[in-house]
Amino acid sequence: MIIQKLPWAGIRIQTDETTILIDPITRILEEFGGAREPMYPLSHFGKADAVLITHLHEDHFDPAAIIDAFGPAIPVHVPAGMEEAARAAGLTNVKGAAVGSSFELGGDVKVTALPSVDGIGDIQVAWVVEGAGHKVIHCGDTLWHGYWWRFAQNHGPFDAAFLPVNGAVLELPGMIPSGQPICLTPEQAVAAAVVLGAPTLVPIHHGTMNNPPIYNETPNIAARLAAASKDKVDVRMINTSETITL
Repeated sequence: MIIQKLPWAGIRIQTDETTILIDPITRILEEFGGAREPMYPLSHFGKADAVLITHLHEDHFDPAAIIDAFGPAIPVHVPAGMEEAARAAGLTNVKGAAVGSSFELGGDVKVTALPSVDGIGDIQVAWVVEGAGHKVIHCGDTLWHGYWWRFAQNHGPFDAAFLPVNGAVLELPGMIPSGQPICLTPEQAVAAAVVLGAPTLVPIHHGTMNNPPIYNETPNIAARLAAASKDKVDVRMINTSETITL
């Protein structure tokens, strides 16, 4: 299994027969300060057989880019209940996945949708992808929750966990500020990887977007990950376009 980092929270998973994209995007909205890393058309990363979307926030779901690179008929899997919204964006082969359901892609990959908790209460899933003798989990932009132990017991072991680490705090117009992070902090991501039993943590959802006071990324991410993970889990900080092989 070869995994390539895409911008922001996206990854590309390649097995012998199948290539999947999770949360691929090509832009960050200007209201969030625009992108602080290079963005590429999705065709830059090669072919894809299917796309998995954890949730429909615009920093995780870029339907125009998907259509431009792969056409409107590429299979796109979204959380159950989000199908019509995805189809309204021009995608014609949208499939909803209920929490706990599994399906096969390409004959050599199994995908399972697991519960995830969105920072502002929108529908979201985590994706478990199993193929080529390996299993990984991608948790979108989840915050801390109590499902980690159940994931490990019922769906582990995982070779790697792709988890958000930027502990962003939002101050959106019309919403009472909470001062609380809407996704995992570095310390929480390490704790989640440990509970999951994943020997490798690949940080996602960091470094690309920061626009105070609307979107506030937590500071010192790399140093805090290193301190929290010592003797517990291997943190693989990879940049966009870099790959790891399991």
